[in-house]
Amino acid sequence: MDINYIALGTAALIPLIFGAIWYHNNVFGKVWMRVADMTEEKIRNANMPLILGLTVFLSILLSLALYTIVIHQSHIYSILINEPALNNPDSELNIWIQDFMTRYGQNFKTFKHGTFHGFLASILLAAPVIGINALFERKNYKYFLVNWGFWALCMTVMGGIICAYA
Repeated sequence: MDINYIALGTAALIPLIFGAIWYHNNVFGKVWMRVADMTEEKIRNANMPLILGLTVFLSILLSLALYTIVIHQSHIYSILINEPALNNPDSELNIWIQDFMTRYGQNFKTFKHGTFHGFLASILLAAPVIGINALFERKNYKYFLVNWGFWALCMTVMGGIICAYA
């Protein structure tokens, strides 16, 4: 199965692009600063090249994780990864997989399908992580909503991009 690395890289840029908008003072920036106990001084003193670089790296990891969630065809390979016949192009297994992928390899590879699974992943993965952190950090529901809303939007669009161009 070929992976579209351009789609993964494009999806990985979504948090940077959307973050610049979402956390802008005219959108949710002021609310986020208040609920996250962030100050202008903390922002000015931040190592932005490091923060942005790590954001891209972590977003690439998120894109890879979303790929396995939104591209159902990848599951057949994960089930059969340890089968020696998988790497033999003349094996019965490999011939069966090629036939299967010819028939069904494009099923559910749409932007709409990817957005559904990206949003679902934001509910099942991002929301619990953000929620647990918010509970232990003693943050209120606004902190949770601002941050989960951001990741819900990002993961929804990332899932759509990955699925449409896989």
